[in-house]
Amino acid sequence: MNILVLGSGGREHALVYKLRESQLTDDIFCAPGNAGIATEAECFPVDLTRPADMLRLANELNAELTVVGPEAPLAAGVVDEFQKAGRAILGPTRQAARLESSKIFAKQFMQRYGIPTARFAVAESFEEAARAAREFPLPVVIKAEGLAAGKGVVVARTREEVELTLEAFMRRRALGEAGARVVIEECLVGEEMSFIVLADARGGILPLPPAQDHKALLEGDLGPNTGGMGAYSDDALLAPALRQDIIRQIVLPTLRGMEAEGAPYQGFLYCGLMLTAEGPKVLEYNVRLGDPEAQPMLMRLRSDLVELLKASLEGNLTSVQGRWSPNPAVTVVLASKGYPGPPETGKVIEGYEAAESQGGVKIFHAGTVFREGQLLTAGGRVLGVTAIAPDLPSAVARAYAAVEMIHFEGMHYRRDIGAKGLRHSTPMPEGLSPNPLQGQGRSS
Repeated sequence: MNILVLGSGGREHALVYKLRESQLTDDIFCAPGNAGIATEAECFPVDLTRPADMLRLANELNAELTVVGPEAPLAAGVVDEFQKAGRAILGPTRQAARLESSKIFAKQFMQRYGIPTARFAVAESFEEAARAAREFPLPVVIKAEGLAAGKGVVVARTREEVELTLEAFMRRRALGEAGARVVIEECLVGEEMSFIVLADARGGILPLPPAQDHKALLEGDLGPNTGGMGAYSDDALLAPALRQDIIRQIVLPTLRGMEAEGAPYQGFLYCGLMLTAEGPKVLEYNVRLGDPEAQPMLMRLRSDLVELLKASLEGNLTSVQGRWSPNPAVTVVLASKGYPGPPETGKVIEGYEAAESQGGVKIFHAGTVFREGQLLTAGGRVLGVTAIAPDLPSAVARAYAAVEMIHFEGMHYRRDIGAKGLRHSTPMPEGLSPNPLQGQGRSS
């Protein structure tokens, strides 16, 4: 079949890389893509906020399956547009995508359906937000209401930082209209975890292996939030019993709640969790694969990805299992000078070919472009250096050995990706991720 992937980041490169392996794939396309993706798929320009343009491209390419990478097309209603035209597309509808596109909807949704999360308040003006923030102990979390590319969350540790953040979000509109309204939250204490499932509209799910993102810019989880400076995936991150608790207490109530809201959920559902002393609680939802988490996760995938995506579209996930390598994988993001603010671009990237020639290493491109025979930086997050190895220490060492071979002016990265995971125990046997709902699907 002909497959179109929408997006231009490391997540989309990982999707293209894995979809190309399928015997079911004939031609694979990406829009708009990047320099690395262009070596593996034919790329086309497209505006990811215009569903009609994306549908027109899919029609021109005769794409029998379209896979949506980032959140912006989903929030814009690309799935609704494709469904009206009868063209297959993987992802939630615009209404279901509110789990990510509206922080206020998501928090109130969790409250309605008893999904564990942090105490919160909603504010629609600077004055209301300042008053609400005083009702929470420090540190306090401030979240912009709308999509902000992973940069709309601030953990304010002083009252002055609270005021400065609210001033930036709500008065100066540093994030545009995304910061016009905010959520004020208690700051949860524990260990963060990314738990992602593939869902079908009949209530079936396929859990992906656990992963841990590194949102903060600097080592030790210091500095401003980013879209993600690295991630690792290792079965030892979550004990099987805790995985089942997350599915029962969070994933299934979320899917049942969306069905009750009149928006049955289909596609990847990302639950950003904090593992607290009281149990797992939801920090946020994403309505797509995480980036960079998708890169180490898909590096480990041994099943045919096209078959899994078809099972999601056909409402048949309860009959399949995902097979994953038992080996952990690690992704280190190389970023441009200035990121997460306006990045410097146009810098020559050297050493990437030698780095990727190392065994067990794959380099996923994000902000890159080929120009006049040279690979240049073209965004904030530039490359995701990904390595897989028999154990986590070896995967970490392999990733950083590859990183040391790459250079561009202003390149920076975190040097502690995966360090937290070294505390965890041995992985699940045989790399098999069992489907806890096998034979228990709900009819919509």
